Amino acid sequence: MKKLFLWGLPLLMAVFACTSCSNQSKKEASGEISGDLIIFHAGSLSVPFKQIVDSFKTIHPNVRILREAAGSVTCARKITELNKDCDVIASADYEIINKLLIPEHAGWNIKFASNEMVIAFDEDSKYHGQINKNNWYEILLKEEVTYGRSDPNSDPCGYRSVLLTELSSAFYNDPGIRSKLLSKDNEYIRPKETDLLALLQTGTIDYMFIYRSVAEQHGLKYIILPDSINLKKPGLADFYATAEVKIHGEKPGSFIIQQGEPMVYAITVCKNAPNKQAAYEFVKYLLKKNKGMKIMEQNGQPSVVPSYTKTYDQLPEELKEFANKNQTSL
Repeated sequence: MKKLFLWGLPLLMAVFACTSCSNQSKKEASGEISGDLIIFHAGSLSVPFKQIVDSFKTIHPNVRILREAAGSVTCARKITELNKDCDVIASADYEIINKLLIPEHAGWNIKFASNEMVIAFDEDSKYHGQINKNNWYEILLKEEVTYGRSDPNSDPCGYRSVLLTELSSAFYNDPGIRSKLLSKDNEYIRPKETDLLALLQTGTIDYMFIYRSVAEQHGLKYIILPDSINLKKPGLADFYATAEVKIHGEKPGSFIIQQGEPMVYAITVCKNAPNKQAAYEFVKYLLKKNKGMKIMEQNGQPSVVPSYTKTYDQLPEELKEFANKNQTSL
């Protein structure tokens, strides 16, 4: 009996191996994707991306998705400076991909959503019953009031907050707004805008500069700002461009001049993506109107798909339907 068992064991192992090979071949033939999918994304995408990932996994259950949320500049530097593996990166500013990742680490980008800047608060914030779109900077400058913003060198929301203050100086015809606001409450600067939520909820700060979508996703009260300073309207791009801020560049000691412009999120697949097949499937799922973009819009981040990209000719054919070569679009 023992000899019979030993004789049959190799046969069983061979049958098992053939079955495994057959199953793997069927998966490959059907286009089924698997393995780890690494996504770096802006902190302001945390809520919709969790929902999109959960929905994506119902179709592709064999993919294990690893998400890392951070300021978009920090996300890019994880790739350029730390050489971390990444399949997909979604930035709160399409220029981060253009300036820090293309052409060495990525070949293209696609714009997919918009947003706007607001000032969030809660029922315990000082003067919350008085603040409005005309006096908000006067309220924030009161000695007893504290406000928070994110780090311009780590997070687009941070440098957009700075750009907003400069635009406000021109819009309200008060040259001191920018310098006064930026010299106040610097102890409440954090790496990304979502890091400020706990400070607001605990009463450590009264107000914060943040994206409207994040304020809505977390049930915060907020002030809607004039279009001339909220960085929302494509038609005001020329006025937005009159403001600029200097932030750290790709290499230590280098700098980038970031001009004001309408807020647009973008996505790309890294050139060295470990799982390109899954990466492209996820990007397609995100950009489809009735899939990922539906979830984005439900979370207060309107779709801009399809939009113009100067990298259109570098796009894979399967993604060109989600972008425009025509520069008259976004």
